[in-house]
Amino acid sequence: MRIHFIAIGGSAMHNLALALHYKGFQVTGSDDEIFDPAKGRLAACGLLPEKLGWFPEKLTTDIDAIILGMHARGDNPELARARRMGLKIYSYPEFLYEQSKDKLRIVIGGSHGKTTITAMILHVMRHAGIDCDYMVGAKLEGFDVMVKLTEKAPFMIFEGDEYLTSALDPRPKFHLYKPDIALISGIAWDHMNVFPTFEKYVTQFRIFADMVPDNGSLIYCEADQEVNSLVKGLEGKMLKQPYSVPAYRIVNGITILETGEGDIPLRVFGRHNLMNIEGARFVCNLLEVNNAVFYEAISSYGGASNRLELLAQNERTSVFRDFAHAPSKLTATINAAREQFPNRWLVACFELHTYSSLSKNFLSQYAGSMDEADLAIVYFSPHALELKKLPMLDLEEIKKAFGKKRLQVFAKPSELQSFLLTSKWEDANLLMMSSGNFDGLNVKELAGKIT
Repeated sequence: MRIHFIAIGGSAMHNLALALHYKGFQVTGSDDEIFDPAKGRLAACGLLPEKLGWFPEKLTTDIDAIILGMHARGDNPELARARRMGLKIYSYPEFLYEQSKDKLRIVIGGSHGKTTITAMILHVMRHAGIDCDYMVGAKLEGFDVMVKLTEKAPFMIFEGDEYLTSALDPRPKFHLYKPDIALISGIAWDHMNVFPTFEKYVTQFRIFADMVPDNGSLIYCEADQEVNSLVKGLEGKMLKQPYSVPAYRIVNGITILETGEGDIPLRVFGRHNLMNIEGARFVCNLLEVNNAVFYEAISSYGGASNRLELLAQNERTSVFRDFAHAPSKLTATINAAREQFPNRWLVACFELHTYSSLSKNFLSQYAGSMDEADLAIVYFSPHALELKKLPMLDLEEIKKAFGKKRLQVFAKPSELQSFLLTSKWEDANLLMMSSGNFDGLNVKELAGKIT
């Protein structure tokens, strides 16, 4: 098949392009901007467009399908020509479903934890020698690509994102995957630019849960009040399997699971990660992986990129990077670091980066989210506010929204870096939390200088 990608440079899109290339498809694509690592990875496979931009004249009738990326606008000239030509146009999730519609589909959803749970399941599957197709939203240790599509694998594991499908399709992505097995890890309001009320946001998860067939399974975090309430209201006859925090203890900075298979030391930590492990275990059980094999595998799981990722450490200091951006994610990450290192000073640095977090109407949702940090730092970019066409934020309204007495606010990366480099780090840890990049601040280099 010949496939053309409109907006091939996106994180998900370029991984799908690579997956189809490895499957033997003829792949072309275009984009108006492509950055590393996508640029280098596409170039290595001969898939990098010769020039940046949109070239509708290059679309021909021998193209079997167009895959439309999320950041391609509705007035994209290549999209317009493809529609006039009557070419088959898929969104990213639509095409993934087409490739997996004859397989057992496992979809991991939730406002937080879905990347980690998906990564844990894939880690266990590889350890157990079980072949599966997958789509996950982060680079994983030991996996070359974030998307794998084959003819032979009997099932496919999806990270189920609730954000919109494409410029042509306002449905949440995870509604298109039609799960046989679904997991919901938690519900906390996000993406207010798309779901302006919490009720509308919750409705998307209710629709997702209702898609599970009567002979399917719904695994859910019973520690989350919203998820519990949603599941109690479901009328479907699917198997409903709750999970929560398993028994554990912390010894010399190492979290140890207490299981029927004995004590299992872990490389990851935090109550949210322990719940993620339990959710992953129930999914793996349904895929015929027993607990002994699961625990043996999970003991070597080191985490997904940018998910409580250890950047640098010495005997008295550790620096972590995390994708946390919603209030619930912020709280879970900070609490995890506090519990794991109770005797260290904790500095938590968070970037307001998403549309929701930069919106004045949403800021109050962060009240109390950084309370467990000894020192809280909030960073925002005036340029990001301009790009998102949002009103400028005031330092005092940020401090008031978070409700944290010891709170520093920065709006320039150089000033933030200078503050962190001149701080004392003996018996102290640093959390750098963002779905962005602190305006290009090299966080890994910073971590090396601190430690």
